[in-house]
Amino acid sequence: MPADPSRVIAAARGWLGTPYHDQASVKGAGCDCLGLARGVWREVVGPEPLPVPAYSRDWGESGPREVLAEGARSMMIEVPPSEAAPGSLILFRMMPRAIAKHVGILAGPETFLHAYERLGVIEELLTPAWRRRIAFVFLFPAR
Repeated sequence: MPADPSRVIAAARGWLGTPYHDQASVKGAGCDCLGLARGVWREVVGPEPLPVPAYSRDWGESGPREVLAEGARSMMIEVPPSEAAPGSLILFRMMPRAIAKHVGILAGPETFLHAYERLGVIEELLTPAWRRRIAFVFLFPAR
């Protein structure tokens, strides 16, 4: 059973303006894209079920394993990208044929929230350039 999308979106919007900080997940103080998703999970679902291992900024530049997708798949509800709807967690491939390494949360049919280096947590348009990078979509589970 998926979580109420309006709760997911409200939780994510609560992070707007949080500065970007690699590997962090503290609302108002700092987070990266995964940290935003982790913070929303804690607010909507509860305690994080798995510890997140340390990772480097370039962790997704090599290797064939879809690390983010595998982790999300183990605790979230996967849906086809064509079924992405507000409240969905979306995983992006930043380069063709690379693994998915960026995370966002759909806020509406045309916008998403994410933590971006130098900008922090922002809500922006899901432009065609972003849309074509979507590789995986997951729903937060209900408590």
